[in-house]
Amino acid sequence: MTNPWKTLKTTTPYENPWISVSHNEVLNPAGNPGIYGVVHFKNHAIGIVPVDEQGYTWLVGQYRYALGAYEWEIPEGGCPVGTDPLATAKRELKEETGLVATEWTQLLEFHLSNSVTDEYGVAYLAKGLSQEAAEPEETEDLTLRRLPLTEAIQMALNGQIKDALSILALQRVALLGIPA
Repeated sequence: MTNPWKTLKTTTPYENPWISVSHNEVLNPAGNPGIYGVVHFKNHAIGIVPVDEQGYTWLVGQYRYALGAYEWEIPEGGCPVGTDPLATAKRELKEETGLVATEWTQLLEFHLSNSVTDEYGVAYLAKGLSQEAAEPEETEDLTLRRLPLTEAIQMALNGQIKDALSILALQRVALLGIPA
């Protein structure tokens, strides 16, 4: 499909180590002038649903500054663009939970809020788990919760989990009938 938008001029009014914001002067698909702002992510979103032999998973609880709220999520992290998402998933799972997995399956790829961002993500299922020490980053004050996978899926379905990446990954696990 051909792009119906024409970009006339792009500036970057804001940038930090994680994102940049572009301000675009455009001609819209009807040929009229307009503007379009896009948030560009410097990391891909990575999520992991770890499942042990007893059918349990782990959620990570943390205060999310941008929301001003405490949230429950699957283990997640950022994968610098151009690096291996699976390697990042392995690192993030160990950092946040102390878990190391021997079996990895990609669950899905997705774009979040694709009308204003270019954020891309990948979610994995991790099995064959062993426990080591967690190594959270200094920006992470985490609470870990081990619970039945079926309960985590229910939390995603009933609104207790609001994080899009967690909801997508847990629902995919449920749709695929991953043994719990």
